[in-house]
Amino acid sequence: MTKSSSPLRDALSEAAETLAEAGSDTPKLDAEVLLAAALGVDRTALLADPSRGLDMEEALTFDEMMRRRVRREPVAYILGRAHFRQLELLVDHRVLVPRPETELLVDLADNGQRVLDVGTGSGAIALAIAQERQGVRVTGIDNSPDAIDVARMNAERNGLDVEFMIADLIVGGPYDLIVSNPPYVRESEWPGLAPEITLYEPREALLGGPDGLDVIRDLVPAAAEALVRGGMLAVEVGQGQSRAVEALFEKAGLRSVETTRDLAGIPRVVRGRR
Repeated sequence: MTKSSSPLRDALSEAAETLAEAGSDTPKLDAEVLLAAALGVDRTALLADPSRGLDMEEALTFDEMMRRRVRREPVAYILGRAHFRQLELLVDHRVLVPRPETELLVDLADNGQRVLDVGTGSGAIALAIAQERQGVRVTGIDNSPDAIDVARMNAERNGLDVEFMIADLIVGGPYDLIVSNPPYVRESEWPGLAPEITLYEPREALLGGPDGLDVIRDLVPAAAEALVRGGMLAVEVGQGQSRAVEALFEKAGLRSVETTRDLAGIPRVVRGRR
């Protein structure tokens, strides 16, 4: 592990090599982010003075972070925070690490709407909508009390007025927009997922039954009933699920059903209107 006398460039090089051997997809980036956190600086500061050494406390902190990352713990959990849109969120093992593809749900919100986020987790979607849209009233629900605790901390941390409550599926209404990133991983897919997911993220927030649609089957008809006329339901789905979810939307009486692809070209968000 890192010696206190090592210059930053050597510490980074050694760390990146170690993380590559451990299976990290982004070893150089991970090493830079963790070392910057250990030093209490941003990543650009690492490049500004690469010959600078680490003192003993910094080296010990970095070594502990590295040990956790070698065990494939997500960087966000090691840091205790993650960025989503313009937010910095507290995250830990009680909630999922926010993903870039989930930002598609935020883009669907308009000013002045009444919005419900089902399965809010860290509160990422609900809080981003509250931050970026004017005059919205946003509620986030989750059946995990631990997740709601995290979401409420994130609301306070970011100074945003969002109501978070423990609930299954739908509560209150009517709503102009209901969004959800529900559990949709198929049981057969679980063993093949990255250790960062299977060893650390909350299983109940990811697994959606044999075909991944157990929660979505209950959610869609309940959400359709809670929408105002013309209101929209938007649900994030997994690869290969969009056609089946579109059929669930249509069965629930939703119209103008369509699917948006994410940046990787995967059909990712199914939406429809009452």
